[in-house]
Amino acid sequence: MGIYTLNDLEKLTGIKTDTIRMWEQRYRVTTAHRTETNRRWYTDDDLRRLINISILNRSGLRISEIASMPADILEERTAETVKGNSGPDILADSLIIAMTRLDEDAIDEILLRSVIYRGFEATFSTVVFPFLIKVGVMWHTGTVNIGTEHFITNIFRRKLIAGFENLRPPKKSDGKKILLFLPENEFHELGLLYFAYILRSLGNKVLYLGQSTPLNAVVETCEVWDPDLLITGALTAISIGDPDDFVMKAGSLFRGKKLLLAGSLAEAAAKSKKSGVFPLRTKRDLEKLLK
Repeated sequence: MGIYTLNDLEKLTGIKTDTIRMWEQRYRVTTAHRTETNRRWYTDDDLRRLINISILNRSGLRISEIASMPADILEERTAETVKGNSGPDILADSLIIAMTRLDEDAIDEILLRSVIYRGFEATFSTVVFPFLIKVGVMWHTGTVNIGTEHFITNIFRRKLIAGFENLRPPKKSDGKKILLFLPENEFHELGLLYFAYILRSLGNKVLYLGQSTPLNAVVETCEVWDPDLLITGALTAISIGDPDDFVMKAGSLFRGKKLLLAGSLAEAAAKSKKSGVFPLRTKRDLEKLLK
């Protein structure tokens, strides 16, 4: 069971802490539990209820009307509202509810509706990645366990791989040759898979080495395949040690080629004086560096 503070609920629902307190007192939308030191804490059920309330409130319903709804009616009205609304914030909130219930069918439906409305790439940039930021908050506060985190990220991983495979491979003479890999001991690959999808959609040849790839293996691959540029990154510095040292070493190993560094390596790349080393933070950065 997740245990959330008032500040956690604000970050996850978008409802200000003062508003939650006021709604508790006036409308009894939730009933806070108390620690021995009288600090508020909340459960997964409280989180789901507040997300449902937030969705309906943003859709124009008054809080007094929402608060009077029985739990089953609140769930039904929220489901109806979500079906008729493809806004990224509402879909991200819906993903949180589905994730806490381990409801893969609901997650598939949410993603499909978003892809139909805004396309595959924009679904990840405007719905999935903002949602994952909220999952990060839940992870750091200990309110989502590793099993749930693996459950949701593996769904997104499968979608990205399927999307990549469904793109038409570029003709031999088209595009640049781009090699993507994650550093040794780095396993968080959703961002790299997303960039791989974008690169192939732009007509480039992509060689994806994936998770935890030693640098010497990348060097050997480059000797055979001779890419025009390389892309790597790390979610945090934990897996790679000192980011500056990694950038210096990689920049020396791949001298003469463009090296694009994302995630926690982007800042080290931005201040690096190594020729050919560049930070990669957005799709716009990627498109600019492909020229």
